[in-house]
Amino acid sequence: MGSLHENPQHGFGGLLSGLQEAYESGRTKDLAWRRAQLKGLLRLLAEEEEDIFDALHDDLGKHRAESYRDEAQAPLVSFPATALVVPEPLGVVLVFSCWNLPLGLALEPISGALAAGNVVVVKPSELAPSTAAFLAANIARYLDPKAVKVILGGPEVGEQLMEHRWDKVLFTGSANVGRLILTKAAKHLTPVALELGSKCPCIVDQLDSKRDRQRERNGKYVPAKHVLPFDYILVEEKFAPILIELLKSTVKRFTTTPECMARILNAKHFRRLSNFLDDDRVACSVVHGGSVNEKTLTIEPTILLNPPLDSDIMTEEIFGPLLPIITVKIEDTIKFVTSMPKPLAIYAFTKNEKLKHRIIDETSSGSITFNDAIVQYAVEGLPFGGVGQSGFGQYHGKYSFELFSNKKAVFKRSFLIEFMFRYPPWDDSKIRMLRHVFNTNYILLLLGLLGLRR
Repeated sequence: MGSLHENPQHGFGGLLSGLQEAYESGRTKDLAWRRAQLKGLLRLLAEEEEDIFDALHDDLGKHRAESYRDEAQAPLVSFPATALVVPEPLGVVLVFSCWNLPLGLALEPISGALAAGNVVVVKPSELAPSTAAFLAANIARYLDPKAVKVILGGPEVGEQLMEHRWDKVLFTGSANVGRLILTKAAKHLTPVALELGSKCPCIVDQLDSKRDRQRERNGKYVPAKHVLPFDYILVEEKFAPILIELLKSTVKRFTTTPECMARILNAKHFRRLSNFLDDDRVACSVVHGGSVNEKTLTIEPTILLNPPLDSDIMTEEIFGPLLPIITVKIEDTIKFVTSMPKPLAIYAFTKNEKLKHRIIDETSSGSITFNDAIVQYAVEGLPFGGVGQSGFGQYHGKYSFELFSNKKAVFKRSFLIEFMFRYPPWDDSKIRMLRHVFNTNYILLLLGLLGLRR
Protein backbone atom coordinates (compact mmCIF):
# COMPACT_ATOMS: atom_id res chain seq x y z
CA MET A 1 0.00 0.00 0.00
CA GLY A 2 1.32 3.45 -0.88
CA SER A 3 2.13 5.85 1.92
CA LEU A 4 -0.65 8.31 2.70
CA HIS A 5 1.70 10.86 4.21
CA GLU A 6 5.13 12.14 3.27
CA ASN A 7 7.19 14.30 5.61
CA PRO A 8 8.51 17.29 3.59
CA GLN A 9 11.37 17.63 6.09
CA HIS A 10 12.73 14.33 4.84
CA GLY A 11 12.41 15.36 1.18
CA PHE A 12 10.60 13.56 -1.60
CA GLY A 13 13.58 11.79 -3.14
CA GLY A 14 12.49 8.40 -1.86
CA LEU A 15 8.94 8.91 -3.08
CA LEU A 16 10.10 9.91 -6.57
CA SER A 17 12.59 7.06 -6.87
CA GLY A 18 9.88 4.62 -5.86
CA LEU A 19 7.51 5.99 -8.46
CA GLN A 20 10.26 5.89 -11.09
CA GLU A 21 10.96 2.27 -10.21
CA ALA A 22 7.27 1.43 -10.55
CA TYR A 23 7.11 3.11 -13.95
CA GLU A 24 10.30 1.52 -15.24
CA SER A 25 8.98 -1.92 -14.29
CA GLY A 26 6.71 -1.53 -17.34
CA ARG A 27 3.53 -2.61 -15.60
CA THR A 28 1.77 0.73 -16.11
CA LYS A 29 1.78 0.16 -19.87
CA ASP A 30 -0.14 -3.09 -19.56
CA LEU A 31 -3.79 -2.75 -20.60
CA ALA A 32 -4.99 -5.03 -17.81
CA TRP A 33 -3.18 -2.88 -15.24
CA ARG A 34 -4.78 0.30 -16.55
CA ARG A 35 -8.24 -1.21 -16.49
CA ALA A 36 -7.66 -2.49 -12.97
CA GLN A 37 -6.74 1.01 -11.77
CA LEU A 38 -9.85 2.55 -13.34
CA LYS A 39 -12.03 -0.16 -11.79
CA GLY A 40 -10.32 0.62 -8.50
CA LEU A 41 -11.41 4.25 -8.79
CA LEU A 42 -15.00 3.13 -9.33
CA ARG A 43 -14.83 0.84 -6.31
CA LEU A 44 -13.44 3.72 -4.25
CA LEU A 45 -16.45 5.88 -5.12
CA ALA A 46 -18.90 3.08 -4.39
CA GLU A 47 -17.39 1.63 -1.24
CA GLU A 48 -16.28 4.89 0.40
CA GLU A 49 -19.28 6.99 -0.53
CA GLU A 50 -20.32 7.85 3.03
CA ASP A 51 -16.81 8.98 3.94
CA ILE A 52 -16.70 11.07 0.77
CA PHE A 53 -19.97 12.78 1.68
CA ASP A 54 -18.70 13.45 5.20
CA ALA A 55 -15.38 14.90 3.94
CA LEU A 56 -17.08 17.24 1.44
CA HIS A 57 -19.55 18.36 4.11
CA ASP A 58 -16.73 19.05 6.57
CA ASP A 59 -14.68 21.01 4.02
CA LEU A 60 -17.39 22.81 2.02
CA GLY A 61 -20.66 22.34 3.89
CA LYS A 62 -22.16 20.53 0.92
CA HIS A 63 -25.35 18.53 1.11
CA ARG A 64 -25.05 14.91 -0.02
CA ALA A 65 -27.16 15.56 -3.14
CA GLU A 66 -25.08 18.61 -4.12
CA SER A 67 -21.89 16.60 -3.65
CA TYR A 68 -23.24 13.79 -5.82
CA ARG A 69 -24.32 16.23 -8.55
CA ASP A 70 -21.05 18.18 -8.63
CA GLU A 71 -18.49 15.44 -8.00
CA ALA A 72 -20.11 12.65 -10.03
CA GLN A 73 -20.71 15.00 -13.00
CA ALA A 74 -23.64 13.13 -14.52
CA PRO A 75 -23.97 14.38 -18.14
CA LEU A 76 -27.69 13.66 -18.74
CA VAL A 77 -28.78 16.45 -16.40
CA SER A 78 -28.10 18.86 -19.30
CA PHE A 79 -30.11 16.93 -21.92
CA PRO A 80 -31.02 17.91 -24.63
CA ALA A 81 -27.86 19.67 -25.79
CA THR A 82 -25.08 19.62 -28.35
CA ALA A 83 -21.35 20.02 -27.86
CA LEU A 84 -18.53 20.81 -30.22
CA VAL A 85 -14.92 21.98 -30.27
CA VAL A 86 -14.18 25.22 -32.12
CA PRO A 87 -10.51 26.00 -32.84
CA GLU A 88 -9.66 29.66 -32.43
CA PRO A 89 -6.38 31.53 -32.93
CA LEU A 90 -4.29 32.21 -29.86
CA GLY A 91 -3.43 35.76 -30.88
CA VAL A 92 0.11 37.13 -31.12
CA VAL A 93 2.76 34.40 -31.31
CA LEU A 94 6.55 34.47 -31.31
CA VAL A 95 8.72 32.00 -33.23
CA PHE A 96 12.44 31.55 -32.58
CA SER A 97 13.96 29.63 -35.50
CA CYS A 98 17.36 27.92 -35.41
CA TRP A 99 20.55 28.07 -37.42
CA ASN A 100 20.78 24.48 -38.65
CA LEU A 101 17.54 24.57 -40.70
CA PRO A 102 17.15 28.34 -40.80
CA LEU A 103 14.57 28.53 -43.59
CA GLY A 104 12.38 25.46 -43.05
CA LEU A 105 12.12 25.81 -39.28
CA ALA A 106 11.06 29.43 -39.72
CA LEU A 107 8.52 29.04 -42.53
CA GLU A 108 6.80 25.90 -41.28
CA PRO A 109 5.82 27.33 -37.87
CA ILE A 110 4.80 30.57 -39.59
CA SER A 111 2.51 28.63 -41.94
CA GLY A 112 0.83 26.82 -39.04
CA ALA A 113 0.40 30.01 -37.03
CA LEU A 114 -1.11 31.85 -39.99
CA ALA A 115 -3.36 28.94 -40.94
CA ALA A 116 -4.74 29.06 -37.40
CA GLY A 117 -5.44 32.80 -37.73
CA ASN A 118 -2.66 34.31 -35.62
CA VAL A 119 -0.30 37.21 -36.16
CA VAL A 120 3.37 36.26 -35.97
CA VAL A 121 6.76 37.59 -35.02
CA VAL A 122 9.68 35.45 -36.14
CA LYS A 123 13.18 35.88 -34.74
CA PRO A 124 15.65 34.06 -37.05
CA SER A 125 18.94 32.84 -35.65
CA GLU A 126 21.73 35.37 -35.88
CA LEU A 127 24.09 32.43 -36.58
CA ALA A 128 22.60 32.13 -40.09
CA PRO A 129 22.73 35.84 -41.00
CA SER A 130 22.20 35.48 -44.76
CA THR A 131 19.02 33.44 -44.32
CA ALA A 132 17.84 35.83 -41.62
CA ALA A 133 18.42 38.78 -43.94
CA PHE A 134 16.57 36.98 -46.74
CA LEU A 135 13.55 36.41 -44.50
CA ALA A 136 13.56 40.03 -43.33
CA ALA A 137 13.75 41.31 -46.90
CA ASN A 138 11.09 39.06 -48.42
CA ILE A 139 8.47 38.09 -45.84
CA ALA A 140 6.85 41.52 -46.00
CA ARG A 141 6.70 41.31 -49.80
CA TYR A 142 4.62 38.14 -49.81
CA LEU A 143 2.71 38.20 -46.52
CA ASP A 144 0.62 40.82 -44.73
CA PRO A 145 3.31 43.14 -43.31
CA LYS A 146 1.00 44.26 -40.51
CA ALA A 147 0.46 40.69 -39.34
CA VAL A 148 3.86 39.08 -39.87
CA LYS A 149 7.08 40.64 -38.64
CA VAL A 150 10.71 39.54 -38.82
CA ILE A 151 13.00 40.78 -36.06
CA LEU A 152 16.76 40.53 -36.54
CA GLY A 153 19.42 40.52 -33.86
CA GLY A 154 21.36 38.45 -31.37
CA PRO A 155 20.59 37.01 -27.94
CA GLU A 156 19.95 40.45 -26.45
CA VAL A 157 17.09 40.98 -28.91
CA GLY A 158 15.61 37.62 -27.97
CA GLU A 159 15.77 38.59 -24.28
CA GLN A 160 14.01 41.88 -25.02
CA LEU A 161 11.26 40.09 -26.92
CA MET A 162 10.72 37.72 -23.99
CA GLU A 163 10.16 40.65 -21.64
CA HIS A 164 6.75 41.04 -23.29
CA ARG A 165 3.65 38.91 -23.06
CA TRP A 166 2.93 36.58 -25.99
CA ASP A 167 0.03 34.24 -26.56
CA LYS A 168 2.43 31.44 -27.58
CA VAL A 169 6.17 31.04 -28.02
CA LEU A 170 7.85 28.36 -30.11
CA PHE A 171 11.58 27.99 -29.58
CA THR A 172 13.88 25.68 -31.52
CA GLY A 173 17.43 25.43 -30.23
CA SER A 174 19.57 24.31 -27.32
CA ALA A 175 18.33 23.13 -23.93
CA ASN A 176 20.29 25.89 -22.16
CA VAL A 177 18.57 28.67 -24.09
CA GLY A 178 15.27 26.79 -23.80
CA ARG A 179 15.52 27.04 -20.02
CA LEU A 180 16.00 30.80 -20.30
CA ILE A 181 12.95 31.06 -22.56
CA LEU A 182 10.84 29.14 -20.04
CA THR A 183 12.07 31.32 -17.19
CA LYS A 184 11.19 34.51 -19.05
CA ALA A 185 7.83 33.13 -20.17
CA ALA A 186 6.84 32.22 -16.61
CA LYS A 187 6.62 35.91 -15.72
CA HIS A 188 3.61 36.31 -18.02
CA LEU A 189 2.37 32.70 -17.88
CA THR A 190 3.09 32.50 -21.59
CA PRO A 191 2.61 28.98 -23.02
CA VAL A 192 5.79 27.66 -24.65
CA ALA A 193 6.64 24.87 -27.07
CA LEU A 194 10.29 23.79 -27.04
CA GLU A 195 12.01 21.86 -29.82
CA LEU A 196 15.40 20.94 -28.39
CA GLY A 197 18.29 18.83 -29.49
CA SER A 198 19.28 15.46 -28.12
CA LYS A 199 21.59 12.52 -28.64
CA CYS A 200 19.60 10.36 -31.04
CA PRO A 201 20.71 6.71 -31.08
CA CYS A 202 20.80 4.31 -34.01
CA ILE A 203 20.54 0.56 -33.39
CA VAL A 204 22.03 -1.67 -36.07
CA ASP A 205 21.53 -5.42 -36.07
CA GLN A 206 21.89 -6.19 -39.78
CA LEU A 207 24.57 -5.39 -42.32
CA ASP A 208 23.38 -7.22 -45.40
CA SER A 209 22.26 -4.38 -47.65
CA LYS A 210 24.12 -1.72 -49.60
CA ARG A 211 21.00 0.42 -49.29
CA ASP A 212 21.05 0.02 -45.50
CA ARG A 213 24.54 1.37 -45.10
CA GLN A 214 23.91 4.25 -47.52
CA ARG A 215 20.89 5.25 -45.44
CA GLU A 216 22.88 4.88 -42.22
CA ARG A 217 25.68 7.01 -43.52
CA ASN A 218 23.29 9.55 -45.02
CA GLY A 219 21.47 9.74 -41.70
CA LYS A 220 24.61 11.03 -40.02
CA TYR A 221 26.88 12.95 -42.34
CA VAL A 222 24.83 14.64 -45.05
CA PRO A 223 22.66 16.61 -42.56
CA ALA A 224 25.41 16.95 -39.98
CA LYS A 225 23.87 20.17 -38.68
CA HIS A 226 20.33 18.78 -38.42
CA VAL A 227 18.67 18.16 -35.03
CA LEU A 228 17.44 14.74 -36.15
CA PRO A 229 20.50 12.71 -37.28
CA PHE A 230 21.69 10.04 -34.95
CA ASP A 231 24.55 10.90 -32.63
CA TYR A 232 25.86 7.38 -32.16
CA ILE A 233 25.39 3.80 -33.37
CA LEU A 234 24.83 0.76 -31.17
CA VAL A 235 25.99 -2.51 -32.72
CA GLU A 236 27.15 -5.98 -31.70
CA GLU A 237 30.92 -6.16 -31.19
CA LYS A 238 31.31 -8.87 -33.81
CA PHE A 239 29.69 -6.66 -36.45
CA ALA A 240 31.59 -3.46 -35.59
CA PRO A 241 34.58 -4.08 -37.94
CA ILE A 242 32.25 -4.85 -40.83
CA LEU A 243 30.15 -1.76 -40.15
CA ILE A 244 33.23 0.46 -39.96
CA GLU A 245 34.54 -0.76 -43.30
CA LEU A 246 31.15 -0.30 -44.94
CA LEU A 247 30.85 3.22 -43.55
CA LYS A 248 34.37 4.12 -44.66
CA SER A 249 33.71 3.02 -48.25
CA THR A 250 30.39 4.86 -48.33
CA VAL A 251 31.95 8.05 -46.93
CA LYS A 252 34.58 7.89 -49.67
CA ARG A 253 31.96 7.46 -52.37
CA PHE A 254 29.74 10.25 -51.04
CA THR A 255 32.52 12.84 -50.59
CA THR A 256 34.35 12.76 -53.90
CA THR A 257 34.33 16.56 -54.12
CA PRO A 258 34.53 19.23 -51.36
CA GLU A 259 31.05 20.60 -52.12
CA CYS A 260 29.54 17.24 -51.12
CA MET A 261 30.00 18.21 -47.48
CA ALA A 262 28.64 21.30 -45.77
CA ARG A 263 31.16 23.22 -43.70
CA ILE A 264 30.95 23.79 -39.97
CA LEU A 265 28.78 26.79 -39.08
CA ASN A 266 31.44 29.07 -37.61
CA ALA A 267 34.73 29.15 -35.70
CA LYS A 268 33.00 28.69 -32.34
CA HIS A 269 31.27 25.49 -33.41
CA PHE A 270 34.43 24.32 -35.15
CA ARG A 271 36.37 24.65 -31.88
CA ARG A 272 33.58 22.86 -29.99
CA LEU A 273 33.82 19.88 -32.34
CA SER A 274 37.61 19.95 -32.37
CA ASN A 275 37.63 19.89 -28.59
CA PHE A 276 35.77 16.59 -28.67
CA LEU A 277 38.72 15.09 -30.53
CA ASP A 278 41.33 16.83 -28.36
CA ASP A 279 40.39 14.56 -25.46
CA ASP A 280 43.14 11.91 -25.48
CA ARG A 281 40.67 9.21 -24.47
CA VAL A 282 38.50 10.11 -27.45
CA ALA A 283 41.38 10.61 -29.89
CA CYS A 284 42.58 7.06 -29.40
CA SER A 285 39.12 5.75 -30.35
CA VAL A 286 39.25 7.31 -33.85
CA VAL A 287 39.27 4.57 -36.48
CA HIS A 288 38.72 6.75 -39.53
CA GLY A 289 39.16 10.42 -40.35
CA GLY A 290 39.92 12.93 -37.62
CA SER A 291 41.65 15.61 -39.68
CA VAL A 292 40.48 19.20 -39.23
CA ASN A 293 41.04 22.42 -41.14
CA GLU A 294 40.32 25.55 -39.12
CA LYS A 295 40.92 27.80 -42.12
CA THR A 296 38.11 26.24 -44.16
CA LEU A 297 36.03 25.25 -41.11
CA THR A 298 35.91 21.65 -42.27
CA ILE A 299 36.27 18.40 -40.37
CA GLU A 300 36.78 15.12 -42.11
CA PRO A 301 33.96 12.61 -41.56
CA THR A 302 35.22 10.78 -38.50
CA ILE A 303 34.31 7.36 -37.09
CA LEU A 304 35.09 6.50 -33.48
CA LEU A 305 34.88 3.10 -31.81
CA ASN A 306 33.88 2.96 -28.15
CA PRO A 307 34.86 6.43 -26.93
CA PRO A 308 34.39 6.72 -23.13
CA LEU A 309 30.72 7.06 -22.26
CA ASP A 310 31.51 9.91 -19.85
CA SER A 311 33.41 11.92 -22.48
CA ASP A 312 31.92 15.09 -23.94
CA ILE A 313 31.32 13.46 -27.32
CA MET A 314 28.99 10.95 -25.64
CA THR A 315 27.23 13.35 -23.30
CA GLU A 316 26.72 16.41 -25.51
CA GLU A 317 24.87 16.69 -28.81
CA ILE A 318 27.45 16.56 -31.60
CA PHE A 319 26.00 18.58 -34.51
CA GLY A 320 28.89 17.65 -36.78
CA PRO A 321 30.50 14.89 -38.87
CA LEU A 322 31.66 12.77 -35.92
CA LEU A 323 30.11 9.33 -35.46
CA PRO A 324 30.77 7.24 -32.34
CA ILE A 325 30.07 3.52 -32.56
CA ILE A 326 29.35 1.78 -29.28
CA THR A 327 29.50 -2.01 -29.08
CA VAL A 328 26.77 -3.62 -27.03
CA LYS A 329 24.82 -6.85 -27.16
CA ILE A 330 21.69 -6.35 -29.21
CA GLU A 331 19.49 -7.50 -26.31
CA ASP A 332 21.03 -4.73 -24.17
CA THR A 333 20.53 -1.88 -26.65
CA ILE A 334 17.14 -0.86 -25.28
CA LYS A 335 18.52 -0.72 -21.74
CA PHE A 336 21.36 1.47 -23.05
CA VAL A 337 18.93 3.83 -24.82
CA THR A 338 16.56 4.15 -21.86
CA SER A 339 19.48 4.96 -19.54
CA MET A 340 19.96 8.20 -21.53
CA PRO A 341 17.67 11.26 -21.63
CA LYS A 342 14.70 10.79 -23.95
CA PRO A 343 15.83 11.67 -27.50
CA LEU A 344 14.14 13.52 -30.31
CA ALA A 345 14.36 10.39 -32.47
CA ILE A 346 15.41 6.75 -32.32
CA TYR A 347 16.60 4.91 -35.41
CA ALA A 348 16.97 1.18 -35.94
CA PHE A 349 18.14 -0.82 -38.94
CA THR A 350 16.63 -4.22 -38.42
CA LYS A 351 14.36 -6.87 -39.90
CA ASN A 352 13.67 -8.30 -36.46
CA GLU A 353 9.98 -7.65 -35.80
CA LYS A 354 10.30 -8.57 -32.14
CA LEU A 355 13.06 -5.97 -31.70
CA LYS A 356 10.92 -3.37 -33.50
CA HIS A 357 8.03 -3.98 -31.12
CA ARG A 358 10.33 -3.78 -28.11
CA ILE A 359 11.75 -0.45 -29.28
CA ILE A 360 8.22 0.93 -29.76
CA ASP A 361 6.91 -0.43 -26.45
CA GLU A 362 9.92 0.01 -24.15
CA THR A 363 11.49 3.31 -25.20
CA SER A 364 10.31 6.92 -25.25
CA SER A 365 11.26 9.45 -27.92
CA GLY A 366 9.79 12.07 -30.21
CA SER A 367 9.81 9.61 -33.11
CA ILE A 368 11.05 6.18 -34.18
CA THR A 369 12.24 5.37 -37.69
CA PHE A 370 13.10 1.90 -38.92
CA ASN A 371 15.53 1.25 -41.79
CA ASP A 372 16.00 4.88 -42.79
CA ALA A 373 16.98 8.19 -41.24
CA ILE A 374 15.48 11.68 -40.99
CA VAL A 375 12.80 11.00 -43.62
CA GLN A 376 10.10 11.03 -40.92
CA TYR A 377 10.45 14.81 -40.82
CA ALA A 378 9.19 15.01 -44.42
CA VAL A 379 5.99 13.04 -43.70
CA GLU A 380 3.23 15.62 -43.33
CA GLY A 381 0.99 13.27 -41.39
CA LEU A 382 3.53 12.78 -38.59
CA PRO A 383 4.08 15.29 -35.77
CA PHE A 384 7.55 16.68 -35.13
CA GLY A 385 8.55 17.24 -31.55
CA GLY A 386 10.45 15.88 -28.59
CA VAL A 387 9.66 14.48 -25.18
CA GLY A 388 11.30 15.11 -21.81
CA GLN A 389 14.65 16.84 -22.24
CA SER A 390 14.31 16.87 -26.04
CA GLY A 391 11.37 19.27 -25.78
CA PHE A 392 7.60 19.41 -25.67
CA GLY A 393 4.93 20.52 -28.10
CA GLN A 394 4.52 19.18 -31.63
CA TYR A 395 4.05 20.74 -35.03
CA HIS A 396 4.12 19.73 -38.71
CA GLY A 397 1.12 19.69 -41.04
CA LYS A 398 -2.13 19.70 -39.05
CA TYR A 399 -0.14 19.61 -35.80
CA SER A 400 1.19 23.10 -36.59
CA PHE A 401 -2.39 24.34 -36.82
CA GLU A 402 -3.22 22.67 -33.51
CA LEU A 403 -0.11 24.03 -31.80
CA PHE A 404 -1.18 27.60 -32.50
CA SER A 405 -4.90 27.08 -31.81
CA ASN A 406 -7.06 27.05 -28.72
CA LYS A 407 -9.56 24.20 -28.72
CA LYS A 408 -12.59 26.09 -27.44
CA ALA A 409 -15.34 23.92 -25.99
CA VAL A 410 -18.80 25.10 -27.03
CA PHE A 411 -21.94 23.73 -25.33
CA LYS A 412 -25.46 24.53 -26.55
CA ARG A 413 -28.36 23.72 -24.21
CA SER A 414 -32.01 23.62 -25.22
CA PHE A 415 -34.82 25.25 -23.19
CA LEU A 416 -37.07 22.28 -23.96
CA ILE A 417 -36.60 20.30 -20.72
CA GLU A 418 -35.46 21.18 -17.23
CA PHE A 419 -34.54 18.58 -14.61
CA MET A 420 -35.46 20.14 -11.27
CA PHE A 421 -33.77 17.35 -9.30
CA ARG A 422 -30.43 19.03 -9.98
CA TYR A 423 -31.44 22.05 -7.88
CA PRO A 424 -32.04 22.56 -4.14
CA PRO A 425 -33.84 22.18 -1.83
CA TRP A 426 -32.21 18.79 -1.49
CA ASP A 427 -33.76 15.51 -0.36
CA ASP A 428 -33.09 11.79 -0.77
CA SER A 429 -35.34 11.50 -3.83
CA LYS A 430 -33.07 13.89 -5.74
CA ILE A 431 -30.05 11.80 -4.83
CA ARG A 432 -31.86 8.75 -6.23
CA MET A 433 -32.58 10.58 -9.48
CA LEU A 434 -28.98 11.68 -9.77
CA ARG A 435 -27.88 8.08 -9.19
CA HIS A 436 -30.13 6.91 -12.05
CA VAL A 437 -28.50 9.50 -14.33
CA PHE A 438 -24.97 8.60 -13.28
CA ASN A 439 -25.64 4.86 -13.68
CA THR A 440 -27.40 5.49 -17.04
CA ASN A 441 -30.51 3.74 -15.69
CA TYR A 442 -32.87 5.68 -17.90
CA ILE A 443 -35.95 3.51 -17.28
CA LEU A 444 -35.89 4.18 -13.54
CA LEU A 445 -35.13 7.83 -14.26
CA LEU A 446 -38.18 8.09 -16.52
CA LEU A 447 -40.40 6.35 -13.96
CA GLY A 448 -39.17 8.73 -11.29
CA LEU A 449 -39.83 11.78 -13.46
CA LEU A 450 -43.37 10.51 -14.09
CA GLY A 451 -43.89 9.98 -10.34
CA LEU A 452 -44.41 6.25 -10.85
CA ARG A 453 -41.46 5.21 -8.70
CA ARG A 454 -39.95 6.86 -5.69
